[in-house]
Amino acid sequence: MGTGHGHGHAGGRHRWRLAVSFALIGAFFVVELVYGLLSGSLALLSDAGHMAADVVTLGAALIATRIATRPDTTGRRSYGSYRAEVFASLLAVVLMIVVSVYVVAEAIGRIGHHVEVSSGPMLVVGALGLAVNLVALMLLRSGAAESLNVKGAYLEVVADTAGSVGVIVAGWLVATTGRPIWDTVIALAIGVFVAARAISLGRQVFAVLGQHVPEGIDAGAVAQDLSAIDGVRDVHDLHLWTLTSGMNVATAHLVTADQSDNHAVLDQARDLLLQRHGVAHATLQVEPADHSGCDELGW
Repeated sequence: MGTGHGHGHAGGRHRWRLAVSFALIGAFFVVELVYGLLSGSLALLSDAGHMAADVVTLGAALIATRIATRPDTTGRRSYGSYRAEVFASLLAVVLMIVVSVYVVAEAIGRIGHHVEVSSGPMLVVGALGLAVNLVALMLLRSGAAESLNVKGAYLEVVADTAGSVGVIVAGWLVATTGRPIWDTVIALAIGVFVAARAISLGRQVFAVLGQHVPEGIDAGAVAQDLSAIDGVRDVHDLHLWTLTSGMNVATAHLVTADQSDNHAVLDQARDLLLQRHGVAHATLQVEPADHSGCDELGW
C-alpha cells in the first residue's frame, strides 16, 4: 500500500474570515429586520431574510470547520469529519432556496394590492447593508476559491450584496415615482437571482457528495499517466473523488512487471498524483502481472 499525505482542509485556514463576517452580518441583520418591519418594505424584508440565511450559514460553516478539525475518538470515521463542511454548504443551498421561494411568493401576492412603503429607511439601511456586505465579501473572497464551505458563505454574501443594491434602487424608485410597485418588482428580482446562485452551488455540493471525479481532473489522463510509469503494465480500479474542499482522494491498482521495483513505482505514482493532478491522498495497490480477480469488479 502507498499513501499520500494531505495538506489540511482549506476551510480551516479561513475560519477567522468566517468569524468576522458572522459578527458583522449578525449585527446588521437585527438592524435591517427592525427597519424592514417599520418601513413595510418587502425588498428590505427580503434582504433581511437573506441576511438571516447568511447568519445561519456562516454559523454552520464555523461549526463545521471546528468539527472538521477534531480527531475521531469513536474509531468509526476513518476519514475524519471533513465532510461536515460539505453538509454546511448544503444547508446554505437549502436556506437560499427557501428564502427565494418565500420572497417570490410574497412579491406575487402583493401584485394588484396597494402597499405603503417608506423609502427613507430603505435608502439608509440599504446603504449600510451594502457597506457591511462589501467588507464581508473582501474577507471571504480568497477563501471561496479554495473551500466549498467558504464559497457557500461567500455566495450568500454575494446575494445579499445584490439585495442591498436592490433595496437602494427600490427606495430611489419609490421616492422618485411614488409607486410602491417598484419595491415588489425589485424584491422579485432579488429572489430569482438568489435561487440561481443556490442552484449553481447545489450542483457543486452534490458532485462532492456523489463522489464525482473532482472538477479539473481528467480520470482518463490520470490513468494514462500512471500507466506510463516505468514498470507499470496496467491500471484498474481507479477512483477519484473529493473528501472536502482542498482534499482530493484517489485509489488505484497498479499491475507491474515481474522485475519492477515496487517501491519506486509507489513513490513515482504518489508524486505524480500529487504534483500533476492535485491528489493529496492516494491509496495505491501494486499487483504482479499474474494476479487475477480484483480487476473483475464493475465499480
